[in-house]
Amino acid sequence: MTRVVGGTWGGRRLVTPAGETTRPTAEKVRAALASSLYATGGLDGARILDLYAGSGALGLELVSRGASSAVFVEHDRAALTALRANIAALGSATAQLTVTPGDVAAFAARSAGGDQFDVVVADPPYDLTNDALVGVLTGLQIAGLLAPHADLVIERGRKSGPPEWPDPLEGVRTKKYGDTLLCYGRAP
Repeated sequence: MTRVVGGTWGGRRLVTPAGETTRPTAEKVRAALASSLYATGGLDGARILDLYAGSGALGLELVSRGASSAVFVEHDRAALTALRANIAALGSATAQLTVTPGDVAAFAARSAGGDQFDVVVADPPYDLTNDALVGVLTGLQIAGLLAPHADLVIERGRKSGPPEWPDPLEGVRTKKYGDTLLCYGRAP
């Protein structure tokens, strides 16, 4: 069972897609990520971008803890169904929640000049190449989608290692949770 760990929606269950096309982030990892951003004041009114959103558990956790809005980008049909069900079940009276179906790599090009995000979380497939991930990060920067000093948190498999942060993005720290790495970065 997947649930929101803390905040306004703490304890509420989340639907996850059946099958093996998505991998929900473990509760302890989501809690650690949200707590670290909350402790620095990084969630208060923040605009969240959740890439490779799956069921939306990461973005919903951050909104539950004080973010004002979230955009969820996902291409898998089953994951989109679960994500929409979770948003409907939680209600969005306290935040603006937007689902953007489609490929993450193309999202920046379609969104150039749009809203800027204070926090970007990404839980790509563990087998996503570093070059592909760098391409996504570079695309976000070029499109102007990162607010000044935006926080970026990427979940990676331990075997994949931390990403190479393209200039001008800067890696801040990496935390290990079993086979999972949370890789924190920051925009200039």
